[in-house]
Amino acid sequence: MQTTLTDQQQSAQARFKAFVRTEILPHADRIDQEEYTPRELISKMAQQGFFGTFLAEEWGGTAMDMITSGILHEEVGYGCSSLRSLLTVHSMVSYAIQKWGKAHLKARWLPLLASGARLGAFALSEPHAGSDAKSIETTATLQGGSYRLQGQKKWITYGQIADVFLLFAQVEGKVSAFLVERDTPGLSIIPIRGMLGTRGSMLAELHLQNCRIPAENLIGGTGFGLASVATSALDIGRYSVACGSVGIAQAALDASLRFVHTRKQYGAFLKEHQLIREMITNMQTNVSAARLLCRHAGYLKDIGDPTTLMETFIAKYFASTAAVKAANDAVQIHGALGCSNEYPVQRYLRDAKIMEIIEGSNQIQQIHIAQYSYQQHR
Repeated sequence: MQTTLTDQQQSAQARFKAFVRTEILPHADRIDQEEYTPRELISKMAQQGFFGTFLAEEWGGTAMDMITSGILHEEVGYGCSSLRSLLTVHSMVSYAIQKWGKAHLKARWLPLLASGARLGAFALSEPHAGSDAKSIETTATLQGGSYRLQGQKKWITYGQIADVFLLFAQVEGKVSAFLVERDTPGLSIIPIRGMLGTRGSMLAELHLQNCRIPAENLIGGTGFGLASVATSALDIGRYSVACGSVGIAQAALDASLRFVHTRKQYGAFLKEHQLIREMITNMQTNVSAARLLCRHAGYLKDIGDPTTLMETFIAKYFASTAAVKAANDAVQIHGALGCSNEYPVQRYLRDAKIMEIIEGSNQIQQIHIAQYSYQQHR
């Protein structure tokens, strides 16, 4: 296991941190309150190469190692969980096309996605099917040289502005994956607002009514949707969410440290009170542990160890739980101020709760982790 960062990784971390503190953090509260991500900020992220981290250089990507990619997602998560969610779903689409897409789809889409000239979104969830992905109801029927899509998708992150969707549908009872372009006739997009957290992630519903796409837009073959395409993409998504959760927890810790050093109660700074010390201790310990779990999962990805799938489950479960606990304690430390938009800790708490739900709820993680433990015990 790699426990220390290389010089190159430290340099990348410093670059990411500087960008987030300068370009993202000052706008994070406004993004949350307006439920909107400015295009100019997305363009600045694209100029930094943030949208091609999981793509090979031949497609215009930066081919970052997984630990460095995890650091990026932690730092962006520190600044704004909504923007980190954009990196997540975009990377899931890019990664799936690179791994499972046909040559002409790679040639067409990967350079555009790597540069950020086009944005991708992941369309799996439906009104009646969240974590139970096998139960999706959207269908794709082959007719001649095209598929006819019928159904509805919901909670699609950045669906309001995405240019292409990696969309899953049933083909004769087998879940399959397709690329669907935004301007495809029969596809309508309805914004979703008023969410608890990651409010700037511009969620949308997708309605598909006799939506026809070329048969060649099938990704990975009929029936490969869940076992291959979604599994590999969701692993990338969970890794991003886990690292982003570390960013939230670190932000909550930093906000609390600033507050306890300046706020007095009963004649003493908050930092001197024992129960505050306990909260800070738990935050610091959980942040450090979550970060190590994420880096271990990233290291296993870099060396091609198949146990990275389970280690990513563990990292996502622990880090998202730690983020909720840290943000909750940060609000408690701030008192009434923590419940107002004067301080960002209320945003951290709302965003952290979303981390326990997306890319497989924590209960789903627990099922997989427990089953793994049973198998190891045999």
